Amino acid sequence: MIQFPNCKINLGLSILEKRTDGFHALETVFYPVALDDILEITTISGKQNELVEFTSSGNPIPGDVSGNLCVKAYHLLKADFPQLSAVKIHLHKKIPIGAGLGGGSSDGAKALSILNDLFELKLSKEKLIHYAAQLGSDCPFFILNEACHATGRGEIMQPIPIHLSNYTIALLHPGIPISTGWAFQQITPTIKEKAIATIIQQPITTWENELINDFEIPVFSAHPSLSLIKNYLYDQGAIYASLSGSGSSIFGLFPKGTILNPSPGFDKLKMDII
Repeated sequence: MIQFPNCKINLGLSILEKRTDGFHALETVFYPVALDDILEITTISGKQNELVEFTSSGNPIPGDVSGNLCVKAYHLLKADFPQLSAVKIHLHKKIPIGAGLGGGSSDGAKALSILNDLFELKLSKEKLIHYAAQLGSDCPFFILNEACHATGRGEIMQPIPIHLSNYTIALLHPGIPISTGWAFQQITPTIKEKAIATIIQQPITTWENELINDFEIPVFSAHPSLSLIKNYLYDQGAIYASLSGSGSSIFGLFPKGTILNPSPGFDKLKMDII
């Protein structure tokens, strides 16, 4: 069974406080974007000792296979459904890693969905969200996979009527991996005067000055080239541009049909136009 895990961007991201459980309370809007990985899961007969055979292609995936969220998704369900047979998982990775686009979270969430269908577990969307939350804070969003206002640590979501189909989304990937843990350590949480839920309902032309990603200050300070990329997008006519998540990807919203002109220093950056 094959599915296509997509990525997301964050429309604003506020870090509000450090919680007693070690996570941070935040507010953001998740928006799905059609840049996809390819995930295939099939059953394997006759396997006894090795429950998961994992392979990958495309962008290299760092770390041990046991830490991959697709593999973790299988073992999470296997604990509650011992009848699950062994599986082969192949992931073709196109979404950049460590880029603030939630690619790994999407892969894990999609693995839950595939396994639910493959083994006819008949899990409801609410139950899949419950499992996804155990994989990671961003994972539940990819079960819903529609524009959502998110609070808590990102798992409390409410779908919202935001549609960017009249805009072109330009995603630039500078190839600089940003550690989410490091990024959170640089933030001093603060309660904001105006909530993202309010700002997001305003005209997009107001977002540039009000819809802020708190990670931009520390991430741009550590990697000044990212600030230059954001300025480049505005120079090209972006109505709104921002770091996504904790970075390092930068996205810009443009009027439909806008053609971005290559510029020295930016023409070699990997860019997806969506």
